Amino acid sequence: MDEAANRNTAPTIALPAALVTGVSSGLGQALAQQLLDQAYQVFGISRRPPPVELHAKENFHWTKCDLANLDQVRSTLQLLLVPVHCLKLVILNAGVLGLIQRMPDADLGELKTTMDINLWSNKLVLDAVFASCPPEQVVAISSGAAVNGHHGWSGYSLSKAALNMLMQLYAADEPRTHFIALAPGLIHTAMQDFIATEADAEQFPALQRLIQARGTADMPGPAEAAERILAILPTLTKHKSGSFVDIRSI
Repeated sequence: MDEAANRNTAPTIALPAALVTGVSSGLGQALAQQLLDQAYQVFGISRRPPPVELHAKENFHWTKCDLANLDQVRSTLQLLLVPVHCLKLVILNAGVLGLIQRMPDADLGELKTTMDINLWSNKLVLDAVFASCPPEQVVAISSGAAVNGHHGWSGYSLSKAALNMLMQLYAADEPRTHFIALAPGLIHTAMQDFIATEADAEQFPALQRLIQARGTADMPGPAEAAERILAILPTLTKHKSGSFVDIRSI
């Protein structure tokens, strides 16, 4: 049976529908859970399975996808989205920190892996989405590191800066969809745990601010951060499509 026939016989998923990447933990898991609570059909991908309580939800549809394996991303997304008639929202959340290190010390192979996950996989996700069901709104989770070249952020800053431009370019190419690169502020996730326990804050002083913010209102948990992001989705559409927005400026 050809692809068109498969699409015609697949069950239609009722609106609204959302796609979230990186749903196994942290912000992605919280976004998926809260979208389900808001009566969305949620389609999620991640390298590791999401928690059982999320995976068991009737309106949650998940498939394994390792975004470091670029060859599988587009085909995996196309299969996941077969039953979707229209996506209301895409949140490109998945990403990795990479190594905190001086640029002269950065290995090109390590930088490439960070760029593959934080940048190129998002291109493939978007290409699969637009081939299947163009969305109304795309929010890419960026970072203040995209515009602040702090000592040590190396591949992470490079990849997030490039992600910002990716949103700007897609906004020019797909004018019917609204794109935003969003810096969500500090969030207490496993990434922050790594920074606090493994990274060298003496060598890279910019990390001190992150460590000091742990356990304070300046670094909320994933659930609180997800709630704030979802609450400002209508506000984001008032910004020019393709813009970079820092949630702390709203």
